[in-house]
Amino acid sequence: MKLTWVDVRASDAKSAVIEEALHQRVDGVVSDNVADFEGLPPTIKKVLFPQGTSLPEDLGQVDVVIVVPAEHGEPAGLAAAHPDVEFGRFVEVKDPATLEEACESARHSPWTLLLFRDPTKIPLEIVIAAAAGATGSLFTVAQDVQEAEIIFGVLEHGSDGVMLAPGAVGDATALKAASVVDSVDLELVELTVTATTHVGMGERACVDTCTYFREDEGILVGSHSKGMVLCVSETHPLPYMPTRPFRVNAGAIHSYTLGENERTNYLSELKSGSKVTAVDVKGRTRVVTVGRVKIESRPLISIDAVAPGGVSVNLILQDDWHVRVLGPGGVVLNSTELKPGDTVLGYLPSADRHVGYPINEFCLEK
Repeated sequence: MKLTWVDVRASDAKSAVIEEALHQRVDGVVSDNVADFEGLPPTIKKVLFPQGTSLPEDLGQVDVVIVVPAEHGEPAGLAAAHPDVEFGRFVEVKDPATLEEACESARHSPWTLLLFRDPTKIPLEIVIAAAAGATGSLFTVAQDVQEAEIIFGVLEHGSDGVMLAPGAVGDATALKAASVVDSVDLELVELTVTATTHVGMGERACVDTCTYFREDEGILVGSHSKGMVLCVSETHPLPYMPTRPFRVNAGAIHSYTLGENERTNYLSELKSGSKVTAVDVKGRTRVVTVGRVKIESRPLISIDAVAPGGVSVNLILQDDWHVRVLGPGGVVLNSTELKPGDTVLGYLPSADRHVGYPINEFCLEK
């Protein structure tokens, strides 16, 4: 989870934005007026950013003050005068000198707020690298939620937090959603194969992502929303073709897979830019981006399996030896060689689905 600050200094709907920020559990509210912090609960940081104005004598309930050193003085000296308040530095990065100032602050200050004037994220990459191992928090100003998503992912680690001035009610909600960059672990189960059947021709989908999969990693695919099998990526050598570690030969087009936030998607509806959940044999997950989906007619094989609790699982794959699934411990199993009694890894979502979203309702799939 990344940190989120909502900047209300110039907001025309300040009360509504603050109320939304509290409801969404945004980490901090930023203002240049201490009166805006009155009545706010201790669960949200009250961040004073008096850019262009003088620092008030009474800081009231303020938790953090972000100062412009040329206007207010050095943070270290101010912190000595106000021991109950943390002080940080604002740096507008626009040239090599201010970039070096940003790096120095990120290495040593408890709070650093950066505004980058150039659209490239290379200066932010430099600051993040320079601050590796530092204990302070690095915040970056984003112009909109889309830029916030990019900032959170720079150099894989991203900025510790983003400050955004919402243009409308709803932006704080979108910012909080964008800050959740990690996905939850899943509890995989061991499924016992009960039957395999050659079912004739059909369309299958290869999911090509923008990410290299690990050898023990793939995506979950199944004919029914309550049971999926872990299909391995093409990271393992094949006799007649090179490895394609970004690809999962995933299954017939009707199949479900997991997207973001445990929402299911049909393989047929995935496209460039879609998100799918990559899963390894320990259930650890990450969200990856789809680069393209290749749908082609191929012979198909149906694999039936059962979970320890009796839940039936089905997966229809391309009927070819090189299409594989994962077993316990990361064992790679060729689909055409599976037989009753073999064990594969899978996942049993707990809820039925309506337009991909989990919902508790009666739903019979067979």
